[in-house]
Amino acid sequence: MGKIYDALEKADKQEKPAEGGRAMPERQRTEKAPEENVVQFVGNALKHSDTRLDINLITYHRPQSVEAELFKVLRTNLLFPAEGNPPKSILVTSAVPGDGKSFVSANLAISIAAGLEDYVLLMDCDIRRPSLHTCFGYGTTRGLSDYLNGQAPLETLLHKTPFPRLTLLPGGRPPRNPTELLSSKRMRTMLDEVVHRYDDRFIIIDSPPPSMAAEVAAIAKQVDGVLMVVRSGKTPRSAVTDTIEQIGKEKILGIVLNQAQQSVKKYYGYSKGYYRE
Repeated sequence: MGKIYDALEKADKQEKPAEGGRAMPERQRTEKAPEENVVQFVGNALKHSDTRLDINLITYHRPQSVEAELFKVLRTNLLFPAEGNPPKSILVTSAVPGDGKSFVSANLAISIAAGLEDYVLLMDCDIRRPSLHTCFGYGTTRGLSDYLNGQAPLETLLHKTPFPRLTLLPGGRPPRNPTELLSSKRMRTMLDEVVHRYDDRFIIIDSPPPSMAAEVAAIAKQVDGVLMVVRSGKTPRSAVTDTIEQIGKEKILGIVLNQAQQSVKKYYGYSKGYYRE
């Protein structure tokens, strides 16, 4: 597991500027600087224009929008709690599919990484239907499922994103036995490593709804807290109650209300819901 730590440390060092200059990845320092709005991904070494980033990464495409500001509010509430220490590991889930958990996971991770000193590891644990890799401009790529299957070392699956201090672990290729993989000792050991060893970064985990994947409740026990995403006017109240019971009320950090019509939107001249996916 020391290799995982070394890989993240190496990625972090590539982001930190040297005195009087701007940092570039090691292999680029002797080459021509990349064009503006072109980003270098560590992992498969492909260059991607920012136009390939999902339009729903609003904290990047529209950082001054009301939606992006609301993610800053969410970030502040999490990082500066009224009492106690901020949660370093956060699992984001929903009561039913389609509520926007991946949308919230990605934008929250970007918002935290946009700070001056906080590093983030964003993990796609929804290996049945992984989606975060496409949000960040990747096609089919290896990820968590490949590690759990023993087909690749974890440190080779970590990808840099266009956002300083944000590293992505994609979900990988959908396996035939997702429940067994996510419930395995290998998964528990890996989570324990990234959650407890890396005290210099936040861990954001995008997971499937507990109603669709029984192992989510077990994963939730290993993190500091859980954010639930609920779609306004759509998610059944009974489904929310059942999910909270499965996870444990003491683990719930709060609920993000998605696609809600609120007066603050009208104040700023917006008519659509808070968040969209």
